[in-house]
Amino acid sequence: MRYLVWALRLLVFVAVLMFALKNTEPVAVKFYADYVVQNVPLIVVMLAAFVVGALFGLLLSVPATMRRRREAIRLRREVDRLQAQVNGGPAPAPATVAPESVAPMSPL
Repeated sequence: MRYLVWALRLLVFVAVLMFALKNTEPVAVKFYADYVVQNVPLIVVMLAAFVVGALFGLLLSVPATMRRRREAIRLRREVDRLQAQVNGGPAPAPATVAPESVAPMSPL
């Protein structure tokens, strides 16, 4: 399985490399207020657009990831509390109420 993953990575790398080598002609990048950068290789422009898009995607996923992490921690505490009750051990003191259980966080 490991060799298959490496073969796929190599295949993707070769495809991206061939794509990059075919898109090296210079282009003019136009910004607002008539600001123009001349003779920028097309692959650099495409790579910059990809990186900016990936960063925006990661930034948008951070709040949901943090919410899931807090929920997992809360559920682990609940499971530990319930297992202690089932096993007949002394029940731990009730934890303080989490703010999101009183006022749930609004989704983005």
